[in-house]
Amino acid sequence: MSISKKQRFEQILNGEKSDRSIVSGWHHFLDKEQSAIDLAEATIDFAKKYDWDWIKINPRATYLAEAFGNQYDFNDYRWVFPRQSQSIIQNFADIWNVKEVEVATSAPLQEQLEAVQYIREGLPETPIIQTMFSPLTILMFLTGNSSYVNQTMYGSEKPLDFKKLLLSERAGVHQALHAIALTMAKYVEALEAVGVDGVFYAVTGTAHPQLFDEATFNEFSRPYDLIVLNAMKKGKRILHTCGAHAQPARFDDYPVEGISWDTEAKGNPGLELPLEKTKVAGVDHEIFDGMNDALIEQQAKRALEIMDGQSFLLVPNCAVSVKATEGALNTLRNSVL
Repeated sequence: MSISKKQRFEQILNGEKSDRSIVSGWHHFLDKEQSAIDLAEATIDFAKKYDWDWIKINPRATYLAEAFGNQYDFNDYRWVFPRQSQSIIQNFADIWNVKEVEVATSAPLQEQLEAVQYIREGLPETPIIQTMFSPLTILMFLTGNSSYVNQTMYGSEKPLDFKKLLLSERAGVHQALHAIALTMAKYVEALEAVGVDGVFYAVTGTAHPQLFDEATFNEFSRPYDLIVLNAMKKGKRILHTCGAHAQPARFDDYPVEGISWDTEAKGNPGLELPLEKTKVAGVDHEIFDGMNDALIEQQAKRALEIMDGQSFLLVPNCAVSVKATEGALNTLRNSVL
């Protein structure tokens, strides 16, 4: 008896055996991400073109920061980030202005919920999960900071010194993170109500020890991550710890079903890392915009060999380039038949 894409997706993330491995890939649609219908149509077309086993929705990288008041110029991008025109936290005292946002009246959140509804209607049998960031990542955006080591937020000329903020306004930071977490928890509930099968929860770069040591991370990220992740009652949760030195094992006790990380980045373990959670990785995401089809095939085959008999989602280690070639994406797709 054949099983559906949704059943296969759930089985693997539950740590159960399934009839075969599954694969997906994703990238941003920079010219289609400014409206719900454009993003939905691009996502649906992408899903059908490659017949992915499941879909990670890729909204604007800034949509959650927008929900709390940051502003961006969508006519001017660097990489996947529109240029920041205003951050809401300009000085340390501004941290106290971060308040819980009503999901029902938030234009950025309602836009994404509308996109999810369109995608759900267009892909009724395909598992879809929505991308969201941790409260700590969002707060870094609100101060004009990037959450990646040695990177700046495009358009942010004077980002707030985040480490000094933690020291000078510790209580205010906790108040802000709590407000963001409560908003994100209600957003998760709204996502489930419109039909998502899960969330892709990104602690984007914040696990890097140059940004936060383990004690600081445990104080300012972990409790708020748990508020958001525990809000999902039925769907699956894939945690993505992005970039170098991402420490995926740190999250093995989180309430998630899968853990995604870049197995090729500096300081990161490979797929041999022992984890209780389902591993979500496998192919270097930086090799999809050139003539690297043979290397993609080789890496996919190797990942499937390493993970043979184990719960595993084969994917690029992060979003592939917006210039990813059809050949490269087809090679990834055809690695699992």
